[in-house]
Amino acid sequence: MRAAALTDVGKIEVQDRERPEPEADEVLVEVGATGVCMTDFHMYHGSFEVPTPLVLGHESAGTVAAVGDDVERFEVDDRVAMNPVVPCNACSACKRGDTHLCENNTSIGGAGETIVDGAFAEYVRVPATNVEDVGDLPFERAALAEPLACCVHGADRSGVEQGDSVALVGAGPIGLMLLQTLRNRGAAPIAVSELDPDRRELARRLGADVVIDPTERDPVEAVREEIGLVDAGIEVVGKVATIQQAHQMTAKGGNTLIFGVPDQDAVMEINPFDVYFEEIDLRGTYALNQESFERAVTLLREGRIDAEALVSEEIGLDEIPAAFDRMANAEGLKKLVIPGRCE
Repeated sequence: MRAAALTDVGKIEVQDRERPEPEADEVLVEVGATGVCMTDFHMYHGSFEVPTPLVLGHESAGTVAAVGDDVERFEVDDRVAMNPVVPCNACSACKRGDTHLCENNTSIGGAGETIVDGAFAEYVRVPATNVEDVGDLPFERAALAEPLACCVHGADRSGVEQGDSVALVGAGPIGLMLLQTLRNRGAAPIAVSELDPDRRELARRLGADVVIDPTERDPVEAVREEIGLVDAGIEVVGKVATIQQAHQMTAKGGNTLIFGVPDQDAVMEINPFDVYFEEIDLRGTYALNQESFERAVTLLREGRIDAEALVSEEIGLDEIPAAFDRMANAEGLKKLVIPGRCE
């Protein structure tokens, strides 16, 4: 099989490898589509260190090509999406259902305590407990189940309920999926602050009630003027300045959610008296759990998320480095790797 392996910082080689065989509790998935994620971007650039060689790619869907001896739930030719977070199911976090916080987790092509080869390849091995049936959902949409599950989990962490107001800072692929997830929960009104005009327009089309150009208006003041301080200020960029903006948008008794991935050494100042006096919770949200993945697949299968609007290009294995270059310049939205595609 062909696989795109990260062999060093900034270097990916498309290699010919032996097709893997599934273990007794695994399925082998012939990859139909795999999303390119900012986690992949950070691994490629060395800002997230990983052992090499390593096949990246953790947002994937495809067809079951083989099943292990102990697998009963799936058969060859079943169409599935992959949850890349493999928990130990023995630590305290796993026992309370927080499988994403597992102390000993394994990640298929993504971030984790242990990382194994992922889905920038023609085939990938996956524990049978980590795939969900997607029916006739196209793989190009089913591959978004993993990032959508992160949004479902993030929406849980935000505390947003029906009629709660929200301000989103950032409208990249994740921000736009989160926008739709929050609308499905009945959040209203929702304001979105975004630099890119095309992304602002898409945010409006996907249901944002207020869209703000931060180069023309101060986002915090704009939110105050348009809808008032909000029940949840959510940052989906990963920068200290925009986290502070989201926090300043949050009303007394509300929640500020850090969804974007900040630099590991980033620091920010916060007034502890304001946290005390205004009862504003500062929260994080990390990855997905098994429940949110199952719910994400359901949302996609039932057409509650406009996934097609988020995909800007489909590429082959050889084109991944060029896609990372475009991501560095915030060009386009979601990029999908189709392993069988040629340049």
